[in-house]
Amino acid sequence: MADTLQNLAIWLSTPHQAMIEIAHDIGYRHVVLDIEHGLFDLEATDRIIALGKALGMTMHAKVLGPEAIPIQQALDMGADSVIIPHIGDVEHARRVTASAKYPTLGTRSFSGTRPARYGGVKPDYYDTENAKTRCYPMIESAAALKDVEAILALPTVDGLFVGPSDLSLDSGRGAYRNTDADKADLKTIAQAARNAGKPWIMPAWSRPERAFAQELGASLMVVADEYGSIWMGLEDAAKP
Repeated sequence: MADTLQNLAIWLSTPHQAMIEIAHDIGYRHVVLDIEHGLFDLEATDRIIALGKALGMTMHAKVLGPEAIPIQQALDMGADSVIIPHIGDVEHARRVTASAKYPTLGTRSFSGTRPARYGGVKPDYYDTENAKTRCYPMIESAAALKDVEAILALPTVDGLFVGPSDLSLDSGRGAYRNTDADKADLKTIAQAARNAGKPWIMPAWSRPERAFAQELGASLMVVADEYGSIWMGLEDAAKP
């Protein structure tokens, strides 16, 4: 089963160690930490990232907001990628994503923490980190969607993470319902990513969403969230 789960991720809203361990044993290898909306303090975030990496999982941190400090903190703890919410137009994306890369590519500040193995580093460390860690601005606003090609062209951007719910709201369509208009936005994003040769990630909670994201070439799909998994498990257990 593990081979079939390589492009699927789980979504945590709390630093739930057991869920990461269970997901790992099932075969999942990617974890998204929703630090923006979830219940993560710094110490708990550091511990859960360390656990996931010790298990060989790829840890994606959806940070608190489009600011330098939360981006750098997640990377200093060893997150493999930062997912950055509330991105506006390309100039906003340019300023924000610079915090995810060391000079001369960006403006990230050095910290001798987990990625540096708590000590000094070799001269090639900064270029290696820039290449190894991923920066995924979210396309969840009308402004970001309009500038999606220019955002993907930024050297500090390694790919995209789609936010369908907020994108629908910001586009004036109200709640996301996977309508034809929602699908048209996804097609635009997918085509732009394909043209740029960069990956994009989709939260695909339903099987129709997952099938559509696969059709469009999503490199990673988030398919199970912490609260929903608990809900479904309890609901299923209550059935006669």
